[in-house]
Amino acid sequence: MSMNDPLSDLIARIKNAATRKRNKVSTPASKLRARVLDVLADEGYIRGYSLIEKPGAFPEFEIELKYFDGEPVIAEISRVSKPGRRVYSSIKDLKPIKNGLGISILSTPKGVMSDTAARDANVGGEVLCRVY
Repeated sequence: MSMNDPLSDLIARIKNAATRKRNKVSTPASKLRARVLDVLADEGYIRGYSLIEKPGAFPEFEIELKYFDGEPVIAEISRVSKPGRRVYSSIKDLKPIKNGLGISILSTPKGVMSDTAARDANVGGEVLCRVY
């Protein structure tokens, strides 16, 4: 089965696993997914992830979700830029998410990073998703 938007697939898997209160979820591995998962781990939204390689199968990431008082740390995660409509933002036009409680994940010329890291590096880019 071909997949048009791997990042949306990752977001849907994380949402569904958090809704079902799963501790771990697996997703096919790719460089973009790894960079987005790095940002989520650095910002404290997931515990971490690991690469699982099985003989004769595609490599997968196993993501450990994080919970606080029985509720998932990721309350909302949504895709902003989609294959049909790309959304780009300069750093001065990028607004804080939920008054600074959430983050935007951007794909910039300096790599995939959170909105706070992009402000520090003074670069804009494609807004991949928002997490709260």
